Amino acid sequence: MWTDLLLQAAIILVTIFMFLAMHDIPKKIFTKIRYRNRADFQAKRHFVLGAQLLAQARSSKSRSSTASLAKQAEAEADKAISLDRKDAAAYILKALALDLQGFKTSALDSLDVALSPIAAKSLTDKERGDALFKRAELVKSMNRRGGRVDSAIDDLTKALELSGDNAKAFCLLGECYEMKKMKSEAKSAFEKALKVEPTSNVARTAIDRLGS
Repeated sequence: MWTDLLLQAAIILVTIFMFLAMHDIPKKIFTKIRYRNRADFQAKRHFVLGAQLLAQARSSKSRSSTASLAKQAEAEADKAISLDRKDAAAYILKALALDLQGFKTSALDSLDVALSPIAAKSLTDKERGDALFKRAELVKSMNRRGGRVDSAIDDLTKALELSGDNAKAFCLLGECYEMKKMKSEAKSAFEKALKVEPTSNVARTAIDRLGS
């Protein structure tokens, strides 16, 4: 009985392997894996080059050079995105490059994609917190009258839950609360910023301004 079962199993396996070989499936699978690995490598290469260009743009003292380098960084980010559309880091790089060029709305759109459910999976908690902070910073700078300040507060609250040692995030949260005339909440946020970074002049000045 066992001999018959083993023989049947062997025949089934041979049939399966013959079917796979006839349709060239092993080669197709290998080719797909090899292409995926190559695409991942190329995407990372473009991301690293873009990050280097962005760093150069930020350190440049020439406005024209900054704009040119930032545009090149954006192009490298686009190349990385075209190869891997689920990697949030490339979208964040693009957002930072766009922001440096003054295209804040486009930068915000890129951050929205980076923080979407599919892409955000590729980020660590700290990276996601940093991206949320940057999005809140952009929103606040674009809405000086407080039109979308609630969304900035929501992002900052989530960012601080993920990474509670960001003094700048606490300060920005305090500024957002000030815009909403929420004095006690603003002061509390600035006080937390001082606990994280005792030398923060922004937080100390804000606390003095808000008074008791």
